[in-house]
Amino acid sequence: QVQLVESGGGLVQEGGSLRLSCAASGSAFSINAMGWYRQAPGKQRELVAAITSGGSTNYADSVKGRFTISRDNAKNTVSLQMNSLKPEDTAVYYCNAEVLHLIVPRYEYDYWGQGTQVTVSS
Repeated sequence: QVQLVESGGGLVQEGGSLRLSCAASGSAFSINAMGWYRQAPGKQRELVAAITSGGSTNYADSVKGRFTISRDNAKNTVSLQMNSLKPEDTAVYYCNAEVLHLIVPRYEYDYWGQGTQVTVSS
């Protein structure tokens, strides 16, 4: 089992910044891609940003140029720096990790964090 623990959400005014962090813990695993998703009330969960173990990144068009995803492979952490926040960024943000369990039989599994609320006021 792997656990993802998120931190860093909160309330911020439009134009402000927040930094989300997520740490993975467990044993005998490696992580392929890590990412952040968000879900606003009444909407489907959507990808915000993702990063591979090699550092390749992918962003939703709505956050390009404002958000930056980064990870520390040695510490199994991923962060999301969010700048120039807008009210439409308000959502619950979820950390995701594509985990490879290394004990035979090896298998891959997607893990999710518990979610952290980000609220941007206008």
